[in-house]
Amino acid sequence: MSRGNHLNSSKIINSLNQAIQWMLRSGLFIISLLAFVSIIVEAGFKLPFHFIIIIHIWYFLCVTVFLFVIILRMIMKLLGRAEKRRILYSEYFLFIVVAVLLLMNILIPSGQVSEVTFVNIVTDVVFLRFSVSLLFIIELSKKSLKFQRLDLNPALLFIGSFLLLILAGTALLMLPRATTEHLSILEALFTSTSAVCVTGLIVVDTATRFTHFGQLIILILIQLGGLGIMTFTTFFGFFFKGASSYQNTLFIKEFINESKLSEILHTIVKVVVVTLIIEAVGAGFIYYSVAETFDTPEAVWYAVFHSISAFCNAGFSTLSNGLYEPVVRFQYGMQMIIAALIFFGSIGFPVIFDIYKSLKYYVVNKYMYIFKKKPYAHRGRHLTVHTKMVLVTTAVLLTVGFIVYYIAEYNNTLAQMPWYGKIVAAVFGAVTPRTAGFNTVDMASLSAVVVLIYLFLMWIGASPGSTGGGLKTTTFAVAILNVLSISKQKDRIEVFRREITNESVRKAFSVVLLSLLVIGTSIVLVALFDPDIPLLSVIFECFSAFSTVGLSLGITGDLSEAGKVVIIITMFLGRVGTLTLLAALIASAKTQSYRYPSESVFIS
Repeated sequence: MSRGNHLNSSKIINSLNQAIQWMLRSGLFIISLLAFVSIIVEAGFKLPFHFIIIIHIWYFLCVTVFLFVIILRMIMKLLGRAEKRRILYSEYFLFIVVAVLLLMNILIPSGQVSEVTFVNIVTDVVFLRFSVSLLFIIELSKKSLKFQRLDLNPALLFIGSFLLLILAGTALLMLPRATTEHLSILEALFTSTSAVCVTGLIVVDTATRFTHFGQLIILILIQLGGLGIMTFTTFFGFFFKGASSYQNTLFIKEFINESKLSEILHTIVKVVVVTLIIEAVGAGFIYYSVAETFDTPEAVWYAVFHSISAFCNAGFSTLSNGLYEPVVRFQYGMQMIIAALIFFGSIGFPVIFDIYKSLKYYVVNKYMYIFKKKPYAHRGRHLTVHTKMVLVTTAVLLTVGFIVYYIAEYNNTLAQMPWYGKIVAAVFGAVTPRTAGFNTVDMASLSAVVVLIYLFLMWIGASPGSTGGGLKTTTFAVAILNVLSISKQKDRIEVFRREITNESVRKAFSVVLLSLLVIGTSIVLVALFDPDIPLLSVIFECFSAFSTVGLSLGITGDLSEAGKVVIIITMFLGRVGTLTLLAALIASAKTQSYRYPSESVFIS
């Protein structure tokens, strides 16, 4: 009899263990996903009161199931009957947070038990939403790491992540509480694509057509699109899980441009942390500059929104006329802050990290020499060729843009400004076409010379590894260096006492050719679908869309539905990259172990 009881108890324990493992593996993800969707439904729709109460109870049940699973798992572990699947540190952390908050809800300040404990817990929406959201992020991050282990083309998954984010953003922007009036599917798709691709072109007024909830959705899309959703999911996956597999490391290597496998996790963390720090500092400065212009809540929202939008080079604004709005048009200090955020966002994280390491090396050496009396520790080359090329090219482009803008617009859009305002506006005018999209002057009043130089600056765009788009500064620099090298009849490209690899040269000219093909095709199609719009405005729009700039001569809202679809596709191709798209669609060569005889082709 005792033996039968023992077998029955063993079966019960094994069944319970299997149930716990399923919950840790898939159950919690499904439950948290449904609860997170419920949060979106509650925030996006005007629901009856009784339905809201049901949703709150569902939140409570989700949190309760999580606590129950973790407690059972810990009991099984103490009994020595737990299986190999372990509880993550992040799940322990959430368990402690939820338990503490739960106790705070149950006990009133005097220490006596509340008579309406269950009601208090269920109606504490902030606590429930926080717990459910954090649980969903943890479970989603775990799933993302498993997804990366599949035998998928990284380029295809990269493109798929952007498509998925765009479609999700489209659905969220169509929620009733996200807009002040009905938004069509095409308008929502255009806005979502523009936000995810950090472009800034709009077909509806962001300030008046979207509620604060809708603007928050746009802001989240900008942040995720600026750094890439794969970067965020991998960051949280590593952060919550505490480790990564070799397959995960190889997979994410394709997205962050890091050659050392041992540095990949560190680089991802630095990218996210540096982004949040720069955006927080920028928001603080912007708030200080507009604190007297807006009410405190509106000033905070304005500062946060524009800081993220500027660093991600998105160009979205909570004002109808952007930075040309009369209340901020002459806020020159704020304009310089936004210009600085655009600059840091456009030069690329590899450059920021390289400059930081060089400055750190210099400061430490100086400190050791002055205070410790130790000789300098020589480290060889301080800055990489990539960093030097980006800085020099950026400096040249900004200088040319500033001079041309200042001279051409001195008696035009800058006429009513004081001398220092003219300088600030010219600096901003040189920075913003580097894929940012903000404007402090009336774009329709720009002279033809500035419009043409803007086409050139927009086409080149930002730098590799940045939040911006465009051809990229290094691509343009390599192309120019190649032309100079051929002119000198040299068989290689040399810069900063280094030789540029043939692979870089081939990629540069491929990107140049593909960018011109995409832009040219979009110009032809938009001109075909909207023949009444001036050709120069169409050309400007297509360059802006492909380079994810967001500047416009005022025709975006006047485009036909077919023209808007063309611009949507152009923005998407400009963000994910034409070479990336080809790599996803065309199978790579199976073998390159042979070579044909070489032969020259006449080129003139």
